[in-house]
Amino acid sequence: MGLLSLVHAPGRYDNLRRIRSLDPEVDHDEILRLTARFEFPWDYVQGTGIAFMRDYGVPSIAELLDRTREFADHGVKRYDDTILIGDEATLDGIDSPRSHAALRRLNRIHGHYDIAAEDFAYVLATTIVGPVRWIEAYGWRPLDPHELAAITRVTTRFGELMGLKDLPTTYDGYLALLVDHERRHFSHTPAATRLAEASTRIAKEVAPPPLRPLLRRVTIAVMDEPLREALGLPRQPRWIVRAVRGGLRLRGRLLRFAPPRRTAYVHRPTTYPHGHRLEDLGPLSMLEELNRVSGVAKGYGAP
Repeated sequence: MGLLSLVHAPGRYDNLRRIRSLDPEVDHDEILRLTARFEFPWDYVQGTGIAFMRDYGVPSIAELLDRTREFADHGVKRYDDTILIGDEATLDGIDSPRSHAALRRLNRIHGHYDIAAEDFAYVLATTIVGPVRWIEAYGWRPLDPHELAAITRVTTRFGELMGLKDLPTTYDGYLALLVDHERRHFSHTPAATRLAEASTRIAKEVAPPPLRPLLRRVTIAVMDEPLREALGLPRQPRWIVRAVRGGLRLRGRLLRFAPPRRTAYVHRPTTYPHGHRLEDLGPLSMLEELNRVSGVAKGYGAP
């Protein structure tokens, strides 16, 4: 914690002390819960959101996502369902019956499409690299090695339950996978731009009204140049980029003086204001077929 630990709100580092007392190989679910739902809930969501947009920079992924029209026609539901399936897979632990039921459903959805294994692995890599990069840039403290190890363990197990083989076992391995895949495949397509613009419209729908007018500019301002170019989005003025990134870094510094969060962050889906069941999740065109299999709502069994 260094010098920063001398200037902070009372109890601000209690969760970190708890995390450091745990074993990432055994207690990865608890460490992820503390990190993503107590220490960095907003940052984790933002980093994951930018990570999803990286997928559009790979033409094979963008073409499929664009063809389904889920983002264009049912954008908010697609957004909510993506987050909720991730929640279902992790809230009770990655190897809980609830998680296995969610991953089984995700596999059924993916089974309708011809998706290359390397694209699956890349998308998985974005889900860990995106939040970690965001927290490294804008978080109120650095991630601890125990956190990186635990997040990696859960990510790899998530991929294994999707049927993926030979996945990395370290964060650096996922980072290398992502960088290499983007070096070989990142390029602009019209589909990427359509998906990016649809995603910003979705973000505007779920954001508080005062934030909506500037949300598109802010979203572009936090993108790295390779991502912005792959998505075909307009370059923002330097002063906007500096202001947005500087404001985010200032927020991180100020959070050191905020009291620690006492309740776990939970996503509040616009699509399901009165709650959801697992059988609600998935493309509308597939729901009847997905729900023919018995036991979906109970959440038992492995993928």
